[in-house]
This record gives sequence, C-alpha cells and structure tokens, in this order.
Amino acid sequence: MSRLARLAAAHGVCTSYDPAPGRTVRVPDDTIVEVLAALGVDASTPDAVRDALARHAREEAARLLPPTVVVRASSRGASSRGGSSPPAASAPVVRGGVPPLPDGTALRVETEDGRTLDWGADPDADGERLPLGCHTLHAEAPDGRTASAVLIVAPDRFPAVRGRSFGLLVQLYSLLSSRSWGMGDLADLADLAAWSGRATGADFIQLNPLHSAVPAADGERVDPSPYRPSSRRFADPVHLRIEEISEYAYLRGEARAKADELLAQAAELREATLAKDGMIDRDAVWSLKRRALELVRTVPLGPGRHVAYCDFLAEQGQALEDHAVWCALAEVHGPDWRSWPAGLDDPRSAATARARGELLDRVDFHTWLAWLTDAQLARAQRTARDAGMSIGLVHDMALGVHPSGAEAWALKDFLATGMSIGAPPDAFSPHGQDWGLPPWNPGALAASGYAPYRALLRGLLRHTGGLRIDHVMGLFRLWWIPEGRPPTEGAYVRYDAEAMLGVLALEAYRAGAVVVGEDLGTVEPGVRGELAGRGVLGTSVLWFERDYDHIRTPNHEVPQPLEPQDWRADCLATATTHDLPSTAARLSGDHVALRGGLGLLSGPLAEEQAQDAMETAEWIAHLTRLDLLPEGPGEEESEIRGLYRFLARTPAKMVGVWLPDGVGDRRPQNVPGTWDQYPNWRLPVADGDGRPVTLEELVTSPRMRALLETVYEELHGPRERRIPAPGQHGGRYSGRYGASHAEPEDHPGRVTTGDVR
Repeated sequence: MSRLARLAAAHGVCTSYDPAPGRTVRVPDDTIVEVLAALGVDASTPDAVRDALARHAREEAARLLPPTVVVRASSRGASSRGGSSPPAASAPVVRGGVPPLPDGTALRVETEDGRTLDWGADPDADGERLPLGCHTLHAEAPDGRTASAVLIVAPDRFPAVRGRSFGLLVQLYSLLSSRSWGMGDLADLADLAAWSGRATGADFIQLNPLHSAVPAADGERVDPSPYRPSSRRFADPVHLRIEEISEYAYLRGEARAKADELLAQAAELREATLAKDGMIDRDAVWSLKRRALELVRTVPLGPGRHVAYCDFLAEQGQALEDHAVWCALAEVHGPDWRSWPAGLDDPRSAATARARGELLDRVDFHTWLAWLTDAQLARAQRTARDAGMSIGLVHDMALGVHPSGAEAWALKDFLATGMSIGAPPDAFSPHGQDWGLPPWNPGALAASGYAPYRALLRGLLRHTGGLRIDHVMGLFRLWWIPEGRPPTEGAYVRYDAEAMLGVLALEAYRAGAVVVGEDLGTVEPGVRGELAGRGVLGTSVLWFERDYDHIRTPNHEVPQPLEPQDWRADCLATATTHDLPSTAARLSGDHVALRGGLGLLSGPLAEEQAQDAMETAEWIAHLTRLDLLPEGPGEEESEIRGLYRFLARTPAKMVGVWLPDGVGDRRPQNVPGTWDQYPNWRLPVADGDGRPVTLEELVTSPRMRALLETVYEELHGPRERRIPAPGQHGGRYSGRYGASHAEPEDHPGRVTTGDVR
C-alpha cells in the first residue's frame, strides 16, 4: 500500500470503489489529495504525505481518549408497554466504544444532569450502569496522563414498531384544500390527519421535508426542491395557515382591510393552481403570506403568548438566532452568504454582531415566524395522535443543505469546504450524480461530540412520531466530489457509523419516535443488516423487489417478482416514492413516454416501452396467481388496489399508500435528471385526467375510500366503522369530510412506539 493510500485509510478516505460485483475502480490520486485537504490533511507532496503519516501516528500513540466515545446500553431488563423496547433510563453497558486503556486507568463520568459517577476500570463489564444521554468522560492513567471526551450512552435499539400499520405518503405542498393559499399548509395537514386517523384507521402520515428553503434571488424563483433546503433545523413558514395565528383575529381597521384583500388574492391564486394544468407558485404564495404576516405582527402578543414565545427563544438558543440573523442578512445582501460583504461570512464576527444590532427588528420577525411554524407543527401532531394514530407524523430529514443557505453559514466549521456529495457511476446514472450539498466533516463532528448533529435531530423530532432519513447509507459513507470535478472523480469518505447511529438512537428514544431509513439504490454490504439489527426500518418499493436469487425463466433479464412472504419485515413497504412514477403511470406505461419526451431514456422508446410492458404484465400475472385481483385484470383502479393488497400481504411493519394513487394521478412529483424541463415539486394532487383534486374532494372520493379500506382489511380484517361514503353523515365532521368525531377504537395490530421518556 502506498503512503498516500495509508494516509487516506487513516482518515476514512476510500481509494477505490466497487460499482458492480467483481469490478473495482481506483480513485484518482488528485481526488484523494483534494479530499484529504478538505479534511485538514496536507497531502500535496510526497514529503507532506510522509509528515502527515508521522504526525497521525504520534497523535494516536499519545491520545488516551478519542474526542467522542459512544457506548450502547442493553435492552435486557428494561420493560415497557407491549414488549421489547429501548433500555431503561439507566441500563447495563453491553457494547463499549472506549479504546484499550493502560491498566489502572480511572474513569469518571459527569452526567448531563450534573451527577458524578465512578465508572470503574472496565467500562465493558456487564452490570456497570450509566444513564442514557450525553455526558463527559474523564480518564486518568497511572502515568499521570489525563483526558476528557464526550460520552454518548445510546440505546442499543431504536424505538420499536410493534404490530403492523398503514399510513399515507404525502407531499404537503401538493395537498390543497378550499382554504389553502395556493399550496398545502399545516392546517391542511392537521385536517388530513384527523380524517385519516379517525375514518380510515391510518397510523401515520409520512411527509416530504418541511425544511426552510433558500429565498429566491432577484429575478429568480426559489428552488422548489425540499431536499436542497436552507436549513433542516427549522420548518419553512410558507407552510403556515395565516388565519390560524391567534393574533390574526384581532386585526382591525386598515390592517383588517389589507388582510381581507390578501385573502381574496390568495383565493385567486388557489383557483389558478387548482385549474387544469395549474401549478404551485411557491414564490407567489410566500409573497402573499409574508405581507399578511407583517400585518399580523402589528398585533401585540397577549401575556401568555408572550411568555410562550420567550420560552421558545430560550429553548432554541443560538441555533435559532443564527437562523434568524441569516434570514435578515439575506433580505439585505441576497441569499448567498458567500457573496456578502467582508466579515458577514462568519456568524461570530464583529461585523455580523453589528449587523445583527442594526437588523434587530428583522431578526425578531424571523424568530417569530419560526415560533409560529413550530406551534402549528405541534398542533398537527397532536391532532394526529388525538385521532387515534399511534405514530402520527413522520417527518423527512434531507441528506444535506444548500451551500449558500442558513445552515451552511451557521455550521460551516462542521462542513467540508469545496466538496459536494453525490453518487458514483452506476447502472441508473452512468455519469454519476452531483447533488450540490456540502458534506459533514467527520473529524469536526467528532471533536464537537456531534453537537450540531444532535441538535438537528432534536429539532426535527420535536413534533413527530417518526423520522425518515433520506439516503440513510450516508450515516456510513458518502461520495465526496471535489469542486470543479465531475461525479466520476469522487471518493467515498467513511463516517463513524457507531456514533452517527448512536446519536440518532438516543434522540429517537427521547422523542419516542420510530426511524425509517431510505436505503434504495447502491448499498454497501452489511449496512442493511446493521440497520435492521438496531431496529431501523428500511424502505422497500414494490417494483424493485424481485427474486434475484432464483431467476425462474432461462435467459430472462429481469428476475421474477418476489413472493410477498419473502419480503423483509423491518421495512416501510410502498408502491412508489416522490422520485418514481405514480402507480397509475407505471401500469399504463405513461412514465416511459414521459421520460422519452424528456430525453432520459437509455435506449429507443419502442424498446423501453416493450420492456416496461413485459415487466408490468409479469406483475399483473403475479397478482392474478395470488388471487389479489378479485375484479379481474384490465381495470386500472382494481389493479392499483391489487398491488396494495400485495403490499399488505407482505410482513412489512409499515405499509405506505402514496396519496395520489388514491385518485389515479399519473404525474410524478419529481423526475430526477430534470430542472426546467418538468415542473418538479410544483404539481397539486390530480386525478387521472390531470384535474387537481382538493382535500375535500379527496377524502370523499369513492376510489380513495375503496383503496384505504382494502389496505386496512388486508392488514386487520373488516373494520366495524367503515369510511363514510360521500354525503353520508357521521357526526360533527360530516359537513366537511363525512367523517365521525367519535373516539378512535383500538383496532388489532395497533402500533406502539415505546414512548418512554
């Protein structure tokens, strides 16, 4: 092994990768040098490589403790409702991350609640009990050396999903009601949760990321992708329902007249969006809402509301202030902090402090927006749980953030400068992918005790029963691409997966939240097993689940569909995702024609259509053989129900119903590889003819009702109180959604999340 390769290995940089079984590709030396530089290691010359290796060896020999130590606490002996669960608040440590120490080294722990514990000389010994949490570990060796480290004591398993459940997969912006201001909002989410929990027996709603977006620069529109946000820590106030802010009701005089005018404009915007071929105009929505919010802010907070706001400010601390300062500065200098005047690129500089004082009113405006959004998120989760959902909302954490946004500005010391994450070349993308997101710097994370990562997770888990981790493989390694290089010239960089998973497990345990990992695509061997062993659910998409071990037909290029009983149980099973065609488009073949029109096919259109038709026919034959098409094949609606019957027949613990499938929508929400060629992230939910469908129409749709009843009955058997038919009365809600306000019943197989705090 060369010196450069040894230095790369010492810092977690992989010098090769395997794009396919039996094929290894070597990473260019220039890429390795640039990646090491981003990690703070000079490898620019042979002498620099030699010196860096020697320095690393000296540091390792002298170090008593690493900057962060992660240990797992046992579930043995812990008890909770319904069965196995995360460990009790204090439990035996059964897997330690403490490195070998000199004999006689004394260990002392300062706990996060202020206690001091002697841990003993053998931290791996069964019976040593430590509280779960983030503590400080002190070590004193017999030779007089001392060291301190952040000690994270994490559950060895994540909160469990027991029983089986189903829920809805929803892109919130696409779900417009008759009261929306041109895109779906948090009040729409609460209404959907109340209806689906009470009327359908659903246990969760999985959402797209609600993260704050980077505002649009002059003359441009905002990037609508929820997966390239400004900040993941704080939700975007564009999702606010203005009329549900308490102070809105107290607008008087000219302010009330202006608010009424904005409300009328919002109705016009909503009608334009809901027209045939209408699209969501996020910029127009935010323009109206921002003006309305400026009016609402003129109404003073009452004493109780004022105290609640102050509590929120104190609880969120520096992270919220940084976010609000960035937002205020972006209003003045534009949304890319890298082009701001000297000094403002540093959130801790004197120049930034002066600017904060000058913009104090705008800073307060943005902290107030964060508080309002947090409150409406909390209401939506309470509504979901009150409606009988055992999980409620499942939020989505994007893999990274926009390099010009608030999070990249505030946490730039923890991100790798000059690097972007993506994917190496593979069968799906022969040229690789560059997602334009700066990666975490693993060394900086470890040195901080993973503080920014912990804070991010804690913020996302405030009002949720579950969290989806986009590209969960990124907890193990990420493909780094040096700025200016193509994706083919990147390299994998490894993270401390034990620490990344440990922090995630601890925060999920504290929130009582299940965790779903998006593990589609290229997955390193052993990763799925490690995640499943810890209780992280994977993601299984129907069209990709094929029997690759037993190809039944000679010379058949595509394996047969996997039998339902052979699916993994520890997963969220679904028919599609936001990046894939809707089920109606898949059955009809419309998705191939769409990709052909966009120039995204790898072969001739006719050949791609023939291949797709053959695969679809195989699935329909598979459903017929399993008696999952009682109405017979050939009718789209019944075939969609048959596919979801199939999902419910698998052992998957969670079954997700893509909301647009309930009304036959044929349009994907996002077509990877496109930007202006397709209206990604801007389409309202629509029926098979492309006519947008409101929330009120959706929940009274016979087609939607039949699909959800089918899934429920496959999972749990016939339901006593079925989903009301359109126009059927069912209590106080019948006038709006035809659903009952009765107390939810405990149906069989209810999910519990081990909500132990």
